[in-house]
Amino acid sequence: MEQRQQRKASKWDWRQYLTKGIVKKLAVAGIITALCTLIVVNIFIWISDVSKLNKPAPQPTIIYDQNGEIASKISNSSIEGVSIKQIPKEVIHAVIATEDQRFYKHSGINYFAIMKAFFKNMLSGDIVAGGSTVTQQLAKNAFLTHERTYTRKVKELIITKKIERTYSKDEIMERYLNQIYFGEGAWGIQRAAKTYFGKEASELTLSESAMLAGLIKAPSILSPFKNMEKSIERRNLVLSLMEQEGYISASDVEKAKQQPVVLNEEKVEDEYDGKYPYYVDHIIQEAMSKYKLTKNEILSGGLAIFTELNPVIQKGTEEVYLNDHFFPDSQSDQLLQSGAIFIDPKSGGIEALVGGRGEHTFLGFNRAAQLVRQPGSTMKPLAVYTPALEAGYEVFDELQDSPLDFGGYQPKNFDRRYRGEVTMYEAVIHSYNVPPVWLLNQIGLQEGTKKVEEFGIPLHEKDHALGIALGGMNEGTSPLAMAQAYSTFANDGRMQEAHSIQKIEDIDGKVIAKWKNKSTQVTKPEVAQKITYMLRGVVKEGTGKKAFLDGLDIAGKTGSTQLPFANDGGTKDHWFVGYTPDIVGAIWLGYDQTDENHYLATSSSGTTPVIFKEILARSKSELSDNKFALTALEKKYKKEIKEIKEIKEKEEKARKEKGKEEKEKNRGKGKDKGKGKGQEKNQKEKEKGKKRDEEEEDENEEDENEEDENEEDEDE
Repeated sequence: MEQRQQRKASKWDWRQYLTKGIVKKLAVAGIITALCTLIVVNIFIWISDVSKLNKPAPQPTIIYDQNGEIASKISNSSIEGVSIKQIPKEVIHAVIATEDQRFYKHSGINYFAIMKAFFKNMLSGDIVAGGSTVTQQLAKNAFLTHERTYTRKVKELIITKKIERTYSKDEIMERYLNQIYFGEGAWGIQRAAKTYFGKEASELTLSESAMLAGLIKAPSILSPFKNMEKSIERRNLVLSLMEQEGYISASDVEKAKQQPVVLNEEKVEDEYDGKYPYYVDHIIQEAMSKYKLTKNEILSGGLAIFTELNPVIQKGTEEVYLNDHFFPDSQSDQLLQSGAIFIDPKSGGIEALVGGRGEHTFLGFNRAAQLVRQPGSTMKPLAVYTPALEAGYEVFDELQDSPLDFGGYQPKNFDRRYRGEVTMYEAVIHSYNVPPVWLLNQIGLQEGTKKVEEFGIPLHEKDHALGIALGGMNEGTSPLAMAQAYSTFANDGRMQEAHSIQKIEDIDGKVIAKWKNKSTQVTKPEVAQKITYMLRGVVKEGTGKKAFLDGLDIAGKTGSTQLPFANDGGTKDHWFVGYTPDIVGAIWLGYDQTDENHYLATSSSGTTPVIFKEILARSKSELSDNKFALTALEKKYKKEIKEIKEIKEKEEKARKEKGKEEKEKNRGKGKDKGKGKGQEKNQKEKEKGKKRDEEEEDENEEDENEEDENEEDEDE
């Protein structure tokens, strides 16, 4: 009996020990474990980095032209983000009702849904359900893979908590709707609206909002493009859920169901995407270099960039550059290249720009702005004639045109002829080489190089030589720099810095960059007018005649450069820099790689002026019929021109008289023999004279016979 009681007592003691000992210890251990787990989880939440979501969803940057109209759009992302303010409340309510009814109530995780999904997965032996909230879906899309494992699920929960502690509900919803996939290649609500309905997200109706929200579950299966019946069925379910959640009324549901579904059958292509590519390239480069914006900020920051772009002139320039008829034939293995830029001389605003021919490469080489080539005779007005006029020389002063030797440097005219003396006007319009070199030597090389730099063209140490008079430079300059320099002449001696951007606004409309007017008085107005007077003569009667266009007052200068190898019949670069009172343009033509098989065989007078003229012809609606303010100069020079003409006529008459006297002398030496020799001599003189009359004299240009052949080719 006692033994039985003892056994009972010992048995009771063991249970008591178990109850009061192990259970207590297990409870304590469980609490400690839970606390440790909680601490560890919170540490993981704390150290998790979700700063990626700080960046707003990529939004295209909008380019505006000078009239404030959209000209182009640029983006480097397949996502086109929109702010929460641009998303209709119907879209948000539809998503919440369908994907996460407790979105505004939970702290990121719906534990009831997770437990339900857990037991469902346990019964199936696989992960078949998720129970994810909107925040969890955002965490998965932004930071994790789509693999179905418990490890990934734990990571998802940690990141979800971090997101909820970092961002407001509206911020989470905005990021979710901008990143979720809606099918048919549409990422984000904005692209989805355009893809399915051809409209902006802000324009979506209740029916359309419900249909898009319904796609999130299975976009490839529920797409209305693939199965309209299933898509409408899903839409109706979403509408019912919205009614249950109290977002809409029963009448709203019926109205939405009755609304016909009108899908966008056309391929989604933004009419502004990729428009004016070379101009956009230059805008990006200018924004990076001048305003220190990063490439990613420009391409995905949703900026608004207001520019100086003139769409009519830009379109006209692009049309000309797409027409091979206006360019010499290229070699089969290398396309003959060109670049053109047009600016407003009053503001310095770049109105049009094309940086090459053929296929465009995004942010590739831009020959209008980045090209560096010797400018040839287009440098003469900058390096020689402007500083000479400032030094007191006049337009009709006589300049020396005879063989010269400056320490081994011996400039030659293109036709290898010398005329003794010519006026500055003649030297300019016929682009003689010897007179400007002589003149630069007279006024001083330093004056010439100093003036070139005042025109905004930087010089290399090796450029400080008399060859600068003819555009001889160690490296060279760009069409952009030449157009900017020549704008001085069209703007009464004041040069405005060329620019394409007026201002840049961020996604909230705040101005983050703005053009500040920067101008320089390079020369006096009267000097600029005298240069214009001579350069207008180039177009009226000189080497730039093919730039002439009825109804416009045009001035300009041709130029070309020598080949780097022996070849008397070709040139490396062709230039024309011209202007009206309203616009200044610079055209370059040549091969990117010049060699014995790739060079220009025609004269510059027959190429670049033609391109300039054709662009202006397409831009006439944007240009006034204003004339250069040269009336006073014309009156002043009219008398001088008359006197010079009389002197020339007297010299010609004297030359003829002398010829007659020589003829009479030769006649006495033998009628037949003398006559034969005299005829032969006169015939040669006539032929030489005829040849002189036919020549177009530019330092590196061919004679006018060849120009006439070019004209005939163009007419054909």
